[in-house]
Formats: sequence, C-alpha cells, structure tokens
Amino acid sequence: MTTATADKETLGFQAEVKQLLHLMIHSLYSNREIFLRELISNASDACDKLRFEALHNAALLEGGGDFRIRVDYDKEARTITVADNGIGMNRDEVIANLGTIAKSGTREFFARLTGDQQKDAHLIGQFGVGFYSSFIVADKVTVKTRRAGEKPDQGVEWSSDGGGEFTVAMIERPEHGTEITLHLREGQDDLLSAWKLKSIIRKYSDHIVQPILMRKEEWKDGKEVKLDEWETVNQASALWAKPKNEIAEDDYKAFYKHVAHDYDDPLAWVHAKVEGKQEYTLLLYLPAHAPFDLWDRHARHGVKLYVRRVFIMDDAEQLMPLYLRFVRGVVDSADLPLNVSREILQESKDIETIRKGCTAKVLGLLADMAENDKEKYAKFWNEFGRVLKEGVGEDFANQEKIAKLLRFASTHADTADETVSLADYVGRMKEGQEKIYYVTAESFNAAKNSPHLEIFRKKGIEVLLLSDRVDEWVVSHLTEFEGKPLVSVAKGGLDLGKLEDEAEKKEHEKEAGEFKELTEKIAKSLGERVKEVRVTHRLTDSPACLVADEHDVSGNLARILKAAGQKAPVSKPILEINPKHPAVLRLKNEEAKFDDWAAVLFDQALLAEGGQLDDPATFVKRINDLMLSMSLGGK
Repeated sequence: MTTATADKETLGFQAEVKQLLHLMIHSLYSNREIFLRELISNASDACDKLRFEALHNAALLEGGGDFRIRVDYDKEARTITVADNGIGMNRDEVIANLGTIAKSGTREFFARLTGDQQKDAHLIGQFGVGFYSSFIVADKVTVKTRRAGEKPDQGVEWSSDGGGEFTVAMIERPEHGTEITLHLREGQDDLLSAWKLKSIIRKYSDHIVQPILMRKEEWKDGKEVKLDEWETVNQASALWAKPKNEIAEDDYKAFYKHVAHDYDDPLAWVHAKVEGKQEYTLLLYLPAHAPFDLWDRHARHGVKLYVRRVFIMDDAEQLMPLYLRFVRGVVDSADLPLNVSREILQESKDIETIRKGCTAKVLGLLADMAENDKEKYAKFWNEFGRVLKEGVGEDFANQEKIAKLLRFASTHADTADETVSLADYVGRMKEGQEKIYYVTAESFNAAKNSPHLEIFRKKGIEVLLLSDRVDEWVVSHLTEFEGKPLVSVAKGGLDLGKLEDEAEKKEHEKEAGEFKELTEKIAKSLGERVKEVRVTHRLTDSPACLVADEHDVSGNLARILKAAGQKAPVSKPILEINPKHPAVLRLKNEEAKFDDWAAVLFDQALLAEGGQLDDPATFVKRINDLMLSMSLGGK
C-alpha cells in the first residue's frame, strides 16, 4: 500500500522484510549488541564506497575527505545515533535498501526457518541481519541521508516503527552521508551509557579502518557531562597490515564478521604478506556456513580490494576463481594504481599474479585442514564441497591439488555423510586393481543400489558413489588420479583385468556364444530402443541393466541435461542380460509373449538406473498380462 501527502509518502515493506523483522526481534534478542556492529559496518562500507567513487570524481567529496563514523546517545530522548560522512543514499536507494531484501536465496532462507528461536537465530545470522538489526533494540528508527553529489534539498528522511510500513520524505540536508537514530524499546536503557557503547565498539568494531568517534565526557556535580570534543574509540587501523603476532584470534574473528557481514565465526583463515614482482597482503577466510546464493555464479563475491590501504572495490571477482566464490576477505596491493577500474583488472597481468597467489594460499589452507583437522575439513566439505568440485574443470593448473581435496561417498561406507578421498580409495585398491571405479546417479540411494555394482560387491571392489549433479562434470575432466584411470561401471564393456581369472573369462566367452541367438532376438524385438544386446557378467542378482557405449553420454547425464532444458546428444543404450537369471532363462524358451518379456526386461533396467518410462501405462499392462499368464500356468 502507498499513501502520500505533499512532502511525505508512506509505503509498505516487502513481505520478506516484515517476516525478517518479526523473527529478529523475537529470535536475536539475546544477541542484541550486534545492532551496533552492523550499523558501524554499514557506515564503514559507505565511507569506502565514497572514497572509491571519488577517485574518478573528486567533486563528490564536497571539499572534505576526512572519513569518520560518529556514535552518540541522548539519555533524555532515549536515542542512539550512528552517523557517517560516506556515500549516502538518494530516495530510490533508500526505498530499495531499507524496504526490500534484494538477496538471492530469500525464499529458501524463509523455508528453512523452523520457529525454534535458537536455530532461527543461527540461520538469520547466516542470512545477514544488517540494518534491520536496529529493531532488536529500537521500536522506531529514523534515517536521514543525502547522496554525495546531490543538492542539499535532495536529502531523504526514512522512518518506521518496524511494523508493516515506512515513510519517506524529502528534506534539507547540508552534509552528505547517513545518520541513523534509534528510539530505544523499554528495557534497553543500559545502552544509554558511554562506557557500554564504547565496550561494544571495542568488542566488535575495533578493526574498522575509519575512526569511530564519541564525545568526551567528564564528571560534574555527580554526573557525566558531554563535552564538545570528540575522541576516537577504536584503533582505526587496517588489521591485515599488522604483523600476525600482534593480532589475537578474537581480532581475526571480529574482522571476519565485519568484512563478510556474517553472524558466525569463520571456519579458518590465512593471512600472508607476499613479496616479489608483486607485493601484496591477503587476509582470506573460509566461512563456517554456505551463503544462500552460493549456487548463483553471478552473485557478488566476497573479496575486497585495497591499494595501499585505500579501499578500491567491494566485489573484486577477478581476485578469486568462481569455484572459490565462497572465500571472504581482503587483498591489499602495494603496486596497483589507485584509479584502477574493473575493466583494467580484467586485463591486468598484475591481478592475474595476485589471483594465482590467492588461489594457492586458499588451496594450501584447505590441504592443511584436510591433513591435520579432518573433522573441520568434513564441515567445510559438507558446506562447500560441491562448489569446489567445479574447479576440476575450471582450473587445470591446480587440478591435481583440487583432486586431492575431493571427497566422495563410496561402497566402503554405509552413508552419504561418510566420504572418502581419492587417495583413500587408491590406498585400499585390491591387488591387481588398475582402475578407480565409480557410478553416477541422481541420488545416493540410487547409486548405492545400482545393479551395476553387483559384481563389484561380489568381488569386494570399492566403487565411488557419485550423486551430485556436478559429479558428471568432474569425471568428464578428471580422467585419472595418481596414474589410475577413473572408469564408470555403467559405460562400455566391463574389463576387470587382473581381478578376473582365466576360468571366469572363458566362462563369459562360452555364455556369450550360448546366448547369441537370444541376444539377437531381443535386439530385433526392441528395435530402435537399443544399440545392442549382449550377455553381461556385471550382474549377479538382476536380470538386466542398461549401459552407455564408451563414448556416449551416460543415462544420468542425459537426464540432468533434459531436466535443465538442454538437449542431450542422441544415443541408444546397450542392454546387457544376466545369463544366470531365471527371467532370462525363461525368455530363452519363450515364444508366445516374447516381445512383452523383452520390453519388460528393458523397462525394468531403465527404471533401475533412475530413468523414466515413455509409456508407463503400457508397462503396467504388460506386467499384469504376464502375471496373469504365469498364474494360468504359462498358457
């Protein structure tokens, strides 16, 4: 709903904002101090953005370039104010930034909320509370702002009580930047204290590079009296520029929460100064939880670029490959020009050097974690493993390093959560085994119960169970590991090499001859549905299975492409029959309903590998007819 007067307009919040406000007020109350951290962090970002835009348009500074953040309080009015002289906002930006949540994954986020305060608080933290955290402690919030470069009469005032609506009005505002005033709820008066506010600032925002100012106070007539002087509360220095031995673990964690706008502590981080042809410092973090837009490859990335401690860019996607898009942190270059643009970054050899160095540091951090803290690495893999897999095909130079970091379910374990590395697999290979075997499917259970695994279970040969969609991409690019080829158990002719003795091979040849007439008859009956019909030794329990030819697209990949609306290369499957199965033996002597039996055999094999029938009704009718025929003694 929208209503307006001559100078004021009332608008309704986006539905998701209403829901988020309600949940935050009720679920994050015990963590109320974060409101100040979030507002100061936003103010810092606003100053950084103006500094960057002013590199190309100095007039935006309007005669000043001394960035600062001010925090003040008024006991009588029961308000807290956070003000900055950063980029500010115009009217459209105010409505967009304070009235809606334009964030990928919003729908999924709300679907995962349970109503449990503790769990919801955790999820809300992952989502990023930002400006709306103000309503944890305030029952009314007023924002006054003007975008740098706009005229004084183009200021904007935004106000809301956190209910369903907010008001927007144009105001006179001489200075650019943003001022947020919080009208505190009942029971929040302990925040109206210089000592309390300073302690929160030093706890959460000590690392902010802009000075955070508060009025000096002195005791007079038994009470605190504010002076006109302002003092800096935080250290106001770039954390990443300090020697590592001067930075406490809590400082690293606090800086991560600022740079990543995350509620939780990071999982791990790497801090290094690199010297050589390119001199730069990096401080990169691995989050503990995946963001909601992780699968959006066009979403914002998490690495900020600085040049000699001057903020340049909030979203420097050139600094990190896409498969590491979950990494957060900063890179500070000593050599790049201050007026560097995204276009220049795209072609810069210096940036390419920094990118390679950052990638190597992150992969090194992961390798160390995988080797020395397996429990922590398991957490990382659960959150980000599917994205890391993309690197196998995107980063050929680091493919070997990435391959060592991969984890897969396998027949060695009982559940999808128990994963193995390729090195683990190779270390357990049976004597005489020369290949790494895998099967792809749409789910863990489908992979685990695939009929293609029957001979492997019989012989005790481990098979990797690949059920992530990205796994088809992985195996199309990763063809071997430590000299051992990766081979699908559902493609081509099965050659177990030294894992089969000569007696078994001779028996297979004998069966192929004995059943040649039957395979030809089935092939003729099925016609265009199959490329070939042949006897198999993959199966021990099932009557038949479908196999893709060596160079054809697998059935699983074809289904993935179809589900994504893409056309898969046209290829026909190979039907392999088990010469020892009663259904196949019956078919060998069947005449009257041979075509029905052959069709059912093919359809069952298709269903067993996760495929869909073109004509389910006909399949059911055939099954019913054959069951009736058998009940009548085969007549």
